[in-house]
Amino acid sequence: MHEDETAEHASHLIRKTCLAEGIREDGLGLHSDNGGPMKGATMLAALQRLGVVPSFSRPSVSDDNPYSESLFRTLKYTPAYPSKPFESLTAAREWVYRFLQWYNEEHRYSAIRYVTPGQRHRGEDMTILADRQRLCEAAKAARPDRWSGNTRNWEPAREVWQNPPNDTKLKESVHKKVA
Repeated sequence: MHEDETAEHASHLIRKTCLAEGIREDGLGLHSDNGGPMKGATMLAALQRLGVVPSFSRPSVSDDNPYSESLFRTLKYTPAYPSKPFESLTAAREWVYRFLQWYNEEHRYSAIRYVTPGQRHRGEDMTILADRQRLCEAAKAARPDRWSGNTRNWEPAREVWQNPPNDTKLKESVHKKVA
């Protein structure tokens, strides 16, 4: 977090992220808005050096990047969101750090079977979900009268879509008509 938004700051963030996550230089894309820092020469040069393909939102389309939009909506509507401006850049950074810790390590998401993004990112979701499956099966075996059907699906989510591509929507539409 900085007091100003610049291509240099954005470029530095992308370089650090690629190094920290071991992101290779093939096939990675970065989708962003049409803001100056994201389209600046410094940022575009850094992306090119890293082999990252830039992608930009369509003009006047606010939800081209649904994951970022979802993050910002969660941030703005969390009960802990401050009602007054931050007293300093340090205070803002501390608040955002605490929020991101909660968002990634505590908040569980239905689309990834109620694990945290951090657990999924580290591959911990496989063990957690297998444990949940065993627990549900044992509970159902112990008290079958309390179950009207199958247990919840605890298979790890393979792909997660907020706005599926048109061919995915088409397949779902055809499946609904057949069912």
